Amino acid sequence: MVRGSLGKLASRALSVAGKWQHQQLRRLNIHEYQGAELMGKYGINVPRGAAAGSVEEVKNTLKNVFPSEKEIVVKSQILAGGRGLGTFKSGLQGGVHIVKAEEAESLAAKMLGQILVTKQTGPQGKIVSKVYLCEKLSLVNEMYFAITLDRNTAGPLIIACSKGGTSIEDLAEKYPDMIIKVPIDVFKGITDDDAAKVVDGLAPKTADRQSSIEQIKKLYELFCKSDCTLLEINPLAETADNKLVAADAKLNFDDNAAFRQKEIFAMRDTTQEDPREVAAAKADLNYIGLDGEIGCMVNGAGLAMATMDIIKLHGGTPANFLDVGGSASEGQVVEAFKILTSDDRVKAILVNIFGGIMKCDVIASGIVNAAKQVDLKVPVVVRLEGTNVDQGKRILKESGMTLITAEDLDDAAEKAVKASVK
Repeated sequence: MVRGSLGKLASRALSVAGKWQHQQLRRLNIHEYQGAELMGKYGINVPRGAAAGSVEEVKNTLKNVFPSEKEIVVKSQILAGGRGLGTFKSGLQGGVHIVKAEEAESLAAKMLGQILVTKQTGPQGKIVSKVYLCEKLSLVNEMYFAITLDRNTAGPLIIACSKGGTSIEDLAEKYPDMIIKVPIDVFKGITDDDAAKVVDGLAPKTADRQSSIEQIKKLYELFCKSDCTLLEINPLAETADNKLVAADAKLNFDDNAAFRQKEIFAMRDTTQEDPREVAAAKADLNYIGLDGEIGCMVNGAGLAMATMDIIKLHGGTPANFLDVGGSASEGQVVEAFKILTSDDRVKAILVNIFGGIMKCDVIASGIVNAAKQVDLKVPVVVRLEGTNVDQGKRILKESGMTLITAEDLDDAAEKAVKASVK
């Protein structure tokens, strides 16, 4: 239930840079089973469970971890929300099932290696490489809990609701008074009073109040010590034995903290990511794949955003956000072209460089070398301006390449859109 459910509510705390800007990769996303293992290390109550990547592992897990369980929860593991209501391309309905223990192995076999399509994966879906086998909990109440980062208070913000297990956006729309927000002073940390306010907002029916306060404090400790950008639990549930349990959780981590969170970042599952973005990260390029037909290579995030906007203004659709930065090498430019041309949907490429720190001649040399290594089958529109622009234009002219040159951004976007429909 939890994957991606913060939506509109979180967007009020985390500003969005624009319509075409997807959330730029500054947060590692890990699987549910990995999040449960991490929370368990901090003393947070989680369901007993284990991940399995093959039918044989499923069989051993059932034998060693759940020898006496009558029912098992089998959860497909992909980095996307809506798994429960998803559909496998094989025809199997639902990525989360509660089944009899003797049926778990055959069900897992139908999930592993298959493509699961949900509202968040897009029609291409994501492959299920692991399933998470969990004990079936007897839940008496479901609530919502999240910690995110709030620009207004310049610190962590705890969001809680006494109802959970369903979309928090829907709850916020129907019952706005049920949503509570508790800002935390980043210098003081969470206090007993802060945690008590959260527990009062959750309004647990049977769970011990003091134990609940301690669980909230442990969740905050995990958020800070692990450099989280988001910790979302939906549902945060009460069990029949009067405990608060993180029944399903989503955790994101700040990529800037990778140097001190090596153990966490070792959990990264690149098979769940856009291969273009993985390649871009290796080349130290800022790339986000979109679904348009005009590939963009620009220096500077602001200029990249403006370039995508003006492409849209002229009736086109950008295929990506790609900022080569101010100090890109020829090699990085070559890699950028390889990434752009690997997208079958790209019908034209627009190179828009305003040379300041980034020099136009370096970009030009990169374009020429890229053309030698990559079979360019689509038209390339180039607009260069700034440092060493004359040298850059000369390099392109002497290369013999068939390029479409543009004098300014408006001219470049118009030519790129026209080239993409020929």
